[in-house]
Amino acid sequence: MKTQNHAPSGTGQQQLLKSLVLVCLTLFSLFFSAPALAARLKEIASIEGVRSNQLSGFGLIVGLDGTGDQTTQMPYTTQGLSNYLRQLGMTLPVAQLSQLQMKNVAAVLVTAQLPAFARPGQTLDINVSSVGNAKSLKGGTLIATPLKGVDGEVYAMAQGNLIVAGAGASAGGSKVTVNHLSVGRIPDGAQVERAVPTAILEGSSISLSLNASDFQTARKVAQTLNTKYGPGTAIALDGRTVQVLAPAAPNERIGFIAEMEELPIESSIQSAKVIINSRTGSIVLNQAVTLNACAIAHGNLSISISSNPQVSQPNALSGGQTVVTDKPTIDIKAEPGKLIQLPAAAQLADVVKALNSLGATPQDLLAILQAIKSAGALNAELEVI
Repeated sequence: MKTQNHAPSGTGQQQLLKSLVLVCLTLFSLFFSAPALAARLKEIASIEGVRSNQLSGFGLIVGLDGTGDQTTQMPYTTQGLSNYLRQLGMTLPVAQLSQLQMKNVAAVLVTAQLPAFARPGQTLDINVSSVGNAKSLKGGTLIATPLKGVDGEVYAMAQGNLIVAGAGASAGGSKVTVNHLSVGRIPDGAQVERAVPTAILEGSSISLSLNASDFQTARKVAQTLNTKYGPGTAIALDGRTVQVLAPAAPNERIGFIAEMEELPIESSIQSAKVIINSRTGSIVLNQAVTLNACAIAHGNLSISISSNPQVSQPNALSGGQTVVTDKPTIDIKAEPGKLIQLPAAAQLADVVKALNSLGATPQDLLAILQAIKSAGALNAELEVI
């Protein structure tokens, strides 16, 4: 007897094809699964000692078009100009100083950021702010102003033409102003005179300071460095500081730091937190926030006050006067809220969907979230800013 082999039908072929595709997708997902989120070390930590420093100084803006300080009310403007002229070899009598009316001069404070590793001769951007009653600093020039650090030493000298991103006009008692006219900026307006030493090349190790205190992240940073450069290279001192052994030679240490900062660090799950801004009503939740099942009833209390005038007309024979009195009416309505059951939510999208189902305003959600937290149904830390 001969056995005949029948070819599979069209439906069988489709089912076989779907099965093969499903198997391929499963294998693909197993071997090519998406990697965990990772950030470079330089994005979550910084080198201790590598920081900028704040500089400030008192200076004078000259060349204004009659929009400077009123020196009778701002004596330090006159005194500042007197000190500057004295440095140039010019001394004015005290009687003349009190009579000066310099409408084209304004007293200002100059601020700048001295970056790490700045060397003498490099230039810095500076900000200039009026400290008197000058109407505008537009068109002014900053004369030589020493910029000092917190130790009182001069680290830069500032001078240049001021750029004010604003405009103003006044006529007939009316005044129109666009942006601030009492604050300006001078790009490359200061020159570094002294460098700030850093301790990055001192000692046998360097310290990494994490941007946020987290023991899990500190452990992962230490493990990644020990895996890359050998056991004992890095030690996590606390939840923010990791101590790392580094080469002693300057060139080798800089190369080691450059390579170390590019290492990927797997991001750890942050602690669940809800940030509440009570002034603006803003609410921000991170991905770790979860919600347990609970029931909420939120009602509104409305109070309306109206005044109805009442006219009293006396008898004409009595000779009285017509009197109008107000009769206030106060109506208080308490609208009972519906009891809404919120299901347990393990993902941020589910939490947001559950909160939106309440139909409450952001201001109401502030009280609702605090009540949910007190009831133990909100698995997060509330922080009010």
